Amino acid sequence: MRESKAVPAPVVQKIERKQTQGLNNMQSLPRGMECIDPLGLGIISSRTMRLITERTATEPSNNEYVDADLRDKLTFFSERFDPVLFISRIHQFTSAADLEAGTLALKTDLKGWTQQRKQLVKENFDCFVSCKTTIDDIESKLKRIEEDPEGGSSYLETSIQGINSMANRAFEPLLERQAQADKIRAVQGTLQRFRTLFNLPSAIRGNIRKGEYDLAVREYRKANSIVLPTHAGILKRVLEEVEKVMHDFKRMLYESMEDPHIDLTNLENTVRLLLELEPESDPVRRYFGIQNRRIQILLENCTVDHESRMDHLQNKLNEKALLDENWKTIQQDLHESVDGGLVNSQPTTDSGSEELDALRGRYIRRLTAVIIHLIPPFWKVALSVSSGKFAKNKSEEKAQGRYFGHSLEVVTGMIHEIISAYESKVQNTFLELEEANVICPYMSDAIMDISKACQAFDAKEAAPATAVESLRSLLFESTKLYIMKLCSWMRTSIDEESRNESWVPVTVLERNKSPYAISSLPLAFRSIMVAAMDRIDVMIKSLKNEATTEDTLMLLQEIQESVRVSFFNCLLGFAGQMEQIGGELGQIKENENGYYSHVEEENLFHHRPGSITDPQQQLLMVLSNIGFCKDDLFGEMYNKYKHVCLKFSAGEDDDKDKEELIESFSAIEEKVLAEYTFAKAQYVRTGATNYLLDAGLQWGGAPAVKGVRDPAVELMHTLVTVHAEVFAGCEPLLDKTLGILVEGLIDTLLSLFHEHKDTNLKLLDANGYCQLMLELEYFETILNQYFTSGASESLKSLQGILLDKATESCSRESDDDDKQQGGTISPDDLIALAQQCSSELLQSELERTRINTACFMESFPLEFAPESVKVAYASFRGSMDASSGVFMGAQAVGSTQRWR
Repeated sequence: MRESKAVPAPVVQKIERKQTQGLNNMQSLPRGMECIDPLGLGIISSRTMRLITERTATEPSNNEYVDADLRDKLTFFSERFDPVLFISRIHQFTSAADLEAGTLALKTDLKGWTQQRKQLVKENFDCFVSCKTTIDDIESKLKRIEEDPEGGSSYLETSIQGINSMANRAFEPLLERQAQADKIRAVQGTLQRFRTLFNLPSAIRGNIRKGEYDLAVREYRKANSIVLPTHAGILKRVLEEVEKVMHDFKRMLYESMEDPHIDLTNLENTVRLLLELEPESDPVRRYFGIQNRRIQILLENCTVDHESRMDHLQNKLNEKALLDENWKTIQQDLHESVDGGLVNSQPTTDSGSEELDALRGRYIRRLTAVIIHLIPPFWKVALSVSSGKFAKNKSEEKAQGRYFGHSLEVVTGMIHEIISAYESKVQNTFLELEEANVICPYMSDAIMDISKACQAFDAKEAAPATAVESLRSLLFESTKLYIMKLCSWMRTSIDEESRNESWVPVTVLERNKSPYAISSLPLAFRSIMVAAMDRIDVMIKSLKNEATTEDTLMLLQEIQESVRVSFFNCLLGFAGQMEQIGGELGQIKENENGYYSHVEEENLFHHRPGSITDPQQQLLMVLSNIGFCKDDLFGEMYNKYKHVCLKFSAGEDDDKDKEELIESFSAIEEKVLAEYTFAKAQYVRTGATNYLLDAGLQWGGAPAVKGVRDPAVELMHTLVTVHAEVFAGCEPLLDKTLGILVEGLIDTLLSLFHEHKDTNLKLLDANGYCQLMLELEYFETILNQYFTSGASESLKSLQGILLDKATESCSRESDDDDKQQGGTISPDDLIALAQQCSSELLQSELERTRINTACFMESFPLEFAPESVKVAYASFRGSMDASSGVFMGAQAVGSTQRWR
């Protein structure tokens, strides 16, 4: 102990006022004397226990008494020292800055003292150890002495124990710190040895962040190769952190494989990295599984979203229908007594089928987009794997085996399942599309989407051949269904349109200057046919481009044959509808009593302004519609869509169907014309009856012939009316119609003569005979162009019967008259008499009534007319042409003035 090194005493720093004094510089002064403030801020008065400052020095002395208890608490080296009381009493006037400076100085001195003590122990450590060894030796010797009853001493033992206890208290912190230092040195050595392992998690994260995946995998494999001691738990935790980082890295790689458009090189690198991290795994198969599930999930998501949208729209439509029904009920209640019929005739609200079909079309488009964008990249990766493009690192034989071990059949099966699901969804949705909206673009757009999928799959290395065939089959089936719906819609629309005939004649421009005065029905029929057939034509052309196999060609033939049949059936159906309309109009004539009143009521409520209301004129319009379809519309439609309706079988005459259709139209035209002429024949018969029986002339005592009677002109007016009506409405059938009516007129006269030969026509004198022969020749001359062979034969028969009747009547009168003894009048005399009257009166009568019958000459060349007609109408036609030219010139001048 005496040889211990002395520690030099600290140098006391003499500083100006309020500068710090070290704790080691403080001295304990006797009571009654002043001591230095531990904060170095001055001197504490021992008497008053207050800090002596300039302020206290100038103040008068204060005999304040400080008791022992307070003094003990204010003495900083006392065990009862109260720092709060010390600060509040000693430094009650000290500033905060001074207190902080004093506190800092106190801490500095305390730290210096602690360092000096440590330095003392360090420099005299051998002495302390020697003292401890000496004390232990003395202790052992004293124990032996104490165990010896004769030489032990309890006092000595107690002293030694006290010394030992004191040494333990003095050196225990030092020994503990020495143990801690040893541990720290051991830890430092371990950290130095495994510093690379400890930096591994952050290094791997940095490499991954920079995209240096190969370096990250290399560091990870290096970490796995390190042999760790069994007792190094912290190293195991570091490796666990590394495993966690690599787990996140592998998850990132697997997520990158979910990208359907991943680059082949990136995919190859990803697979290689995963195989290096997990040699026993199969990332290629996992990639296939991920893409398969991804595509199927996307298809199902499209379905779920579509069903949700459909339910929402259906609920909205139901709510709208309910509101409309409630509103209709309110309107019916308000107007029930006034115009309830008008309220009931309001059109029903839209069912929303177009909005529903729009959602279905959007659903098919989304499904198609999924397979177009996802399947080709999927198949290209499969082809690359199968061809061995992934196996570039030949040192990894195990990886090569995994690359080559994947067969295309697995991926083909996956794609087949996806296409099957797609086909099922598209077919079900396509069947749900409403036929009423077949003209809307929903079905055609859906087919175009399927066609785009076929084109995308038909590209090089885009999809397996089975998928292409499946999609092409779906395209053909969908197109066939669409065409069948178009044909069905075409038939249905034509039937509905035929039942809603407006009877409004169209303008000349609308019918393209056709001589047939048609209604809007044929034009509506053409619009329906064109709308459907144009779409069918587009579909068939697209199918011809897709038809590459024998099966598809056969299916195309079936579709085209169905279209051909539907095309001709629609034409025949339309003709049948017009035949039905004509038959219904022909039946109206039977109700002669209430016919006109019924028509007036019908016109009031059901006909549009400008529509034809007379049933016979409607019948003529039906006849015009048929003629327009037969002569104009059918030829136009057939030539336009002939390539669609051609038969495939060789040797068949494609024009045979056209000829049969024209024959059918002609037969229907004959039936309707018969209905029309039969209706007009009633008027002709009425005029003939009035002419022959009800004119007030007694044929047995007829006056001398002076010309054509007014009843004969009125009978001609009946035919003039028919001529004007047919000429304006159906000019091509004018000659045929008037030929039938003229023949009917002669047959009617012949029939009336037979019916009344024993009553009104029992007697026929020479004047009556000449009168009838003049008027018959008058009829024959004017209606010469419309006389058929049958009419000529009937006229000859009628003339012969009249001659026989006149001869018989004249002979009977001669027998009864006693004054005439010279003999009877022979038939030749009657014929000569009739010819004399005709030669004297016919020309003048033709000229007199030429304006009444001029219509018959308008459409007939004058050079083909009889000589008497030429003479009678030559001057009339010249005057009419002149007056017409003057009128047209005046009209042109007026028109020019109006435009100016």
